Amino acid sequence: MGDLSGGKSSVLLDVKPWDDETDMQKLEEAVRSVKMDGLFWGASKLVPVGYGIKKLQIMMTIVDDLVSVDTLIEDHLTAEPINEYVQSCDIVAFNKICWQFTKENLPRTTGDVD
Repeated sequence: MGDLSGGKSSVLLDVKPWDDETDMQKLEEAVRSVKMDGLFWGASKLVPVGYGIKKLQIMMTIVDDLVSVDTLIEDHLTAEPINEYVQSCDIVAFNKICWQFTKENLPRTTGDVD
């Protein structure tokens, strides 16, 4: 069937600020400033959590062999200098992006005729 490595995943993160005085625009800019091979930031929105505090929900697509979400969160999103804005990050959804078969990569079965 060939090598199916290099799969991708779609990840939805909740990025929580320290308090209601955190500049959410700067928080999002700080999050999006993280650049890694195989990391692609997507759509985002602010979601109220209560007491005037909002969290950032942000989508990203990752190449599984290049990006570890745990490392991204621990070493980048909750580390200096971004932790000035970010208190914590949670994975809300983590979905593998299905491999799409084309005529060129379709698995061959016994009895196939060229």
